Parts: sequence; C-alpha cells; structure tokens
Amino acid sequence: MNARVYDQITERIIALLAQGTVPWHKPWKARTGLPRNFVSQKPYRGINVFLLLAMTYESPFWLTFRQALQQGGNVRKGEKSCPVVFWKKTTIKDEPSGEKKEIRLLRVYHVFNVAQCEGLKSSTAPIEIPVNGVLKPAEIVAHMPQPPVIKHGMVRAYYSPPEDCVCMLARERFEREEEYYSTLFHELIHATGHETRLKRTTLTESAGFGSDPYGKEELIAEIGAAFLCGHAEIVERTISNSASYINNWLERMHSDKTLIVQASAQAQKAADFILGQTVDEPKAGDGGNPKPLEPMEAAA
Repeated sequence: MNARVYDQITERIIALLAQGTVPWHKPWKARTGLPRNFVSQKPYRGINVFLLLAMTYESPFWLTFRQALQQGGNVRKGEKSCPVVFWKKTTIKDEPSGEKKEIRLLRVYHVFNVAQCEGLKSSTAPIEIPVNGVLKPAEIVAHMPQPPVIKHGMVRAYYSPPEDCVCMLARERFEREEEYYSTLFHELIHATGHETRLKRTTLTESAGFGSDPYGKEELIAEIGAAFLCGHAEIVERTISNSASYINNWLERMHSDKTLIVQASAQAQKAADFILGQTVDEPKAGDGGNPKPLEPMEAAA
C-alpha cells in the first residue's frame, strides 16, 4: 500500500513540474490561504499543502465525498478529487522474535474543494487560527528555540554543522527584505537538523553536505523555507524556476518515489520546530472519518 501511495503522490508532483510549476514555490497566506478541512477546520500539512494549492481554487476549504453528504450536500457530478495523505500508526509482530512494534504507514484519501460541492451546511466549528498568527519574519528568527549562531558579512549563505552556525551575506547585499529572510529561513531549516535539535539524518550523516543541491536535505530546506515564508506572508524571491532546475528535480523524483513526501514531512517538522509549535499528528478519522478508498470522481 505504501509504495502505491508514494507513486500516486509523486506522479502528481512530477506532472506539475513537467508543466513548469514548482509546487513548493507557490505562495500562500498562513491566516486565510492555508488549505484546511471544512468540517474540523484543521489545516492540512506537509505535502498536502502543495497538492491542494496546486488545484488553484479560491476557497481554502476541502472535504471528503462522505463529509459532503454528512454536511447535507453533495459533490457535483463529474468533479475530480485531489489525493491527500496521512500517516497511520499500526502495531505489527516482529519476526522471528514475536515482539510487537509500532510502525507508520502512509495512507491516501481524496478530497474535494467546497467550490465543487452544493448544498453544504455552514460549518459550525470555529476557525482555528495558528497560535502564532501571522508573524513578522524577524519575529520568527528571534523566537526560534535553541537557535544557532548567525554571522553576517560572509561571501555566501550557508549553514555549518560543525560550528552550528548560519553564515549570511550582509543584509544590504539583498535587494529586498523578502530575499534576505527567505535565504535565512532556508539556512535555519538546515540548522534544525543538527544533533542537538531534530538530529535529522540527511544532515548529520551527510558526508558531502552542501555538495548536492538536489539531495533530500536541500529539498527539506527549500520546502521548510516555503512554510516559514507562508507564515510570515512573504513571497520567496530567490528561488529558481529554470528548466534545468525543474529537470533536476524531475530526475530525482523519477528515481526516488519517496523523496517529495518524506522531504515535505521533514520540512514541516523543521518549520514547526522554528515556530515553537507542537502539533498533534493528523488522524484518519479527524473531521469525518476519511478513508483511503474514497471515490476519485463524484458519483453519478
């Protein structure tokens, strides 16, 4: 089941890249634009953010086919759904020891935007605005728990794991404030992987850190910076949408179907760390008991 889910989600991202769209470069607003479930009002996380934003609907609210029925409405005939994923914990028996252990399986279910529905009752749940609200970029940096040292006046921007130091060009070297902070966010996401923080293996066990611009750690930093830019409501301006950039990620994702899903999950965790947020893992039954086998197209 896991392999099929990874394939389905990755192929969707690959299709977007092939069209010249880099999903993690799409801007969103933390307060109103973050996709969320219509019933529970809880925001979607990780790769789901980009999957749903890529659908380009104006409303941020989504729900399953079953939830639409429970809300007194229905999905219009012929409407296409968007897959979203969640991790489900399950217990298995380890062989040959016979000991039980807990593992996480990736599951998929399908959602529709409220614009694809009719007759829905208004949701009675309060809109859950993140505790942090919309933060200024400087506040995000200042309030990061266990922050690394940040040095300015360097010839390039990078993170040094041995020194646990983020090195930045002088602020005046950036044409716009957004460029400065999107670059700083990128390096701070790298810093969350340090052994004293999240101890992320893509950072701590990388022999040639910084040498692979299209490796998993770099993708984690790109996506994590996008999450932070969204919370600060700024648009990244240092990102590339060049053909060579897109082709490199296409090649990586064709060869590793787990890359985008796993990197997005790690990026969300890193962004949560910097924001000082503790978020419960989403459950399959949260907001209407969505199941993996929801229909991909509205029934006739």
